[in-house]
Amino acid sequence: MKDLLLSYYGDDFTGSTDALEALSRAGVKSVLFLRPPSGAARAHFADVEAVGLAGNARSLTPAEMDEVLPPLFAELASLGAPVTHYKTCSTFDSSPEVGSIGRALEIGQEVFGAPFVPLLVGVPSLGRYCVFGNLFARAGAGSDGQPYRLDRHPTMSRHPVTPMNESDLLLHLGLQTAKHSALFDVLQYGLDERERAARLDALLADGPEVVLFDLLEVEQLEKAGRLIWEGASREQPLFAVGSSGVQYALAAHWRQAGLIGPARSYAALEAAPQVLAVSGSCSPVTEGQLREAAAHGYAVVAFDAAGLVDPERSDDARGEAIAEARRHLALGSSVVLHSCLGPQDERIPATASALEARGFSPQEARLQRGKLLGTAIGQTLRALLEEGDVRRVIVAGGDTSGNVAAALGIEALEMIAPLAPGGPLCRAYAPQSPFHDLEIAFKGGQVGKRDFFATALNGERQSVPERGPT
Repeated sequence: MKDLLLSYYGDDFTGSTDALEALSRAGVKSVLFLRPPSGAARAHFADVEAVGLAGNARSLTPAEMDEVLPPLFAELASLGAPVTHYKTCSTFDSSPEVGSIGRALEIGQEVFGAPFVPLLVGVPSLGRYCVFGNLFARAGAGSDGQPYRLDRHPTMSRHPVTPMNESDLLLHLGLQTAKHSALFDVLQYGLDERERAARLDALLADGPEVVLFDLLEVEQLEKAGRLIWEGASREQPLFAVGSSGVQYALAAHWRQAGLIGPARSYAALEAAPQVLAVSGSCSPVTEGQLREAAAHGYAVVAFDAAGLVDPERSDDARGEAIAEARRHLALGSSVVLHSCLGPQDERIPATASALEARGFSPQEARLQRGKLLGTAIGQTLRALLEEGDVRRVIVAGGDTSGNVAAALGIEALEMIAPLAPGGPLCRAYAPQSPFHDLEIAFKGGQVGKRDFFATALNGERQSVPERGPT
C-alpha cells in the first residue's frame, strides 16, 4: 500500500461503514476490511489512501478488549498512517462494563505511544453536536429531528445495554478511565488560526492525556481537523478517538491543504429488481422504516426471535422464516425479515426469558441476545442468497451486520453509492465466496429516513447532494 493518510478501527460494524462513507464521499479512496487483510487483499487495494478495520469492541468487556484490541491496533500501526482513529458511535454510548471507550483509549495510547489523544464526537451532518463538552443528538429518522441533550434523548437515554445518563462526555469518560482530560471549547473556533493553535498549545502544556474538541457547525470541521493533523507525523503517529466527525474534520483540512482533491459526487442510485433485507434492530427509527417497507413493494416476514436463540428450536425457526421468504421471492417480491419491530415488541421480553431459562443472568441475556440473533439471521440470509439471484441486500442493526458479513464470507467493502447518511451502499470483496461483488448496505438502528427500504429498492430520482465539508 502507498503512504496512507489515515487508518481506523470501528468499534461496531455499522459505525465502520459510516466512517467509510465519510471518507469516500470526501474523495479519499478508502477500503474497509472486515478482518486483518491478507497479502492478496492488500495487493488488490494497494492504491487506497485510507484503510479501516471493522470490529465489535462496542460489545466487549474491558477484559475482552485487553485480548482483542492490542493485536488489531498493532496491525493498523504497521500500516504507518500519521493518524489512527478509534471510531466510536456518534452517540458515544458506552459504559465501564461494556464497550468502554476509556479502556480502548488506554490501549490505543499505549500501542501508538501518542503524546495526547484528540477526542471529537460532534457530526453536524448526522445531527450530533458537542457544546461545552455536552453532546446533543437529534431524535427521529435521519438528521431532521429534534435535538436532545444525550441524557434526555428518547432512545439513547434508554439504551438496553449502555443507557446514556450523562451528556458531559468528559464526565462520562471519567467513569471509564483515570486519564487526565481537557476541553477545547466551541468559543475557540472564533479565534484566528494562530490564536487557536496557541490556545491548544497552552491547553497541552498542562499535560492532559485526552483533549475533547467541541463541534457545533460544519464550518468548524476544517479548524478542528487542522489542529488534529498538525499534531501528527509518520515519525510520531497520533491516536484519535471519536465519531466519523474525525474523518470529516481531517478531510476538510486535507482538502484545504491540497492533500486531496474535490469531494466525490455520485450518480443517482438505480432501482433494483429485488432487494433482500434483514433486521435485528429494535430502534423506533427502524420500526418506522419496516412499516413503510410493507407499503412499498416488500413482503415483511417476522422471525420467531425466541425460537432463534433456543438451540432446540433454532433450526425450525430459521426453516419457517426461510420457507416464507422463499415463497415471496419466487413471486418476484422484495423481502425484509425482522426479529424485532420497535422497542415495544413482545419478542424482546420473550427472547430475554428464553435466554434466562438457559441460565443466563438478565445482563448476560441482554448481551447475548444480539450475538445469537445476529448469527441466526446471518445463516438465514446466506441460505436465501445461495438459492436465488438477488444482488442487493440491506442489513439493519449493529450485531446483525457483523454476523451477516461473517456468514457471507465478506473480506472488505468499498462504497459505491449513498443511500442514507451513515448507511452507504457498498460492494463486497469476497473472492472466495459466491457473494463477491454483492451490493450491500449495513445500517445502524438510528440511520435513515422512513423511506430507507423503499429507496433501496426503487432508487433515487435525482443525484444525491454532498454532505459534510466541501
